[in-house]
Amino acid sequence: MTDIRNYDVILSPSITEKSTLAAESNQVIFNVARDASKPEIKRAVEGLFGVKVTAVNTVLRKGKVKRFRGHLGKQSDKKIAFVTLAEGQSIDVTTGL
Repeated sequence: MTDIRNYDVILSPSITEKSTLAAESNQVIFNVARDASKPEIKRAVEGLFGVKVTAVNTVLRKGKVKRFRGHLGKQSDKKIAFVTLAEGQSIDVTTGL
């Protein structure tokens, strides 16, 4: 049974060109909660998808200041997790959970 906190840790998969290139080396990229730690992320991915995780690397991307129609705005900060899976494991992020 999955813990409800797992859905609060993993916000969404990141579907970008970089994430599709990382999929070739058994990595999956997720947008995660800012306060999530590496052990929490590992536990959440293993609980939700039923795979074995070997490593978790995180990046905190600071929000950029953007201008739209003359008005200044700021994008929010984002935490990204690069999850490395064990050999033979895979996650299809294009399907729903």
